[in-house]
Amino acid sequence: MFLGEYEYKIDDKGRVPVPPKFRRELKDGLVLAPGPESCIVAYGLVEWKKMAETLTAGSLAPSKLRRLGRATFATAFSLNLDGQGRVALPITLRQYAQIEDELVVIGANTYFEMWNRELWMAEKADAQEQAWQIIEGLERR
Repeated sequence: MFLGEYEYKIDDKGRVPVPPKFRRELKDGLVLAPGPESCIVAYGLVEWKKMAETLTAGSLAPSKLRRLGRATFATAFSLNLDGQGRVALPITLRQYAQIEDELVVIGANTYFEMWNRELWMAEKADAQEQAWQIIEGLERR
C-alpha cells in the first residue's frame, strides 16, 4: 500500500528518488503512465498486470478496447529503480504532467502519483473538500 506525500527535486539527468517506503514494492520494476488529472501514475509490475487484465477483459466493443489499449499502453513506460532508488522520468511524461524541476509524490493505495507541485496543491484542496461529500453519500446507502 502506497501512502503519504513527499516532495523531491529532479536531478540534471531527469531522475527522481522514489520514497524509501515504496521501494520494496518496486524491486521487480515499475510502470509509469499518464494519469487522468495531468499527473504521472506509477504501478508496481504486479498491480500494473492486474490493471491491464481488468482493462482488456472488459465488456466493451472491440474497437473501444483497441482505443483504450492504445491510450493506456502506448504511453506507458516500463522502468527500474537505479541503485540509489531513483527512476528516470521520460520527458514525454514530464511534459504531460507539467513537471520541471520539482514534484510531489503521493501514495494512492495500490499505486502512486507524481505531480507538479502547484497542480497537486489545487487537486489536494479539491479532493479533500469533495472526499467528505463522497463519504457522506456512501453512508446513506
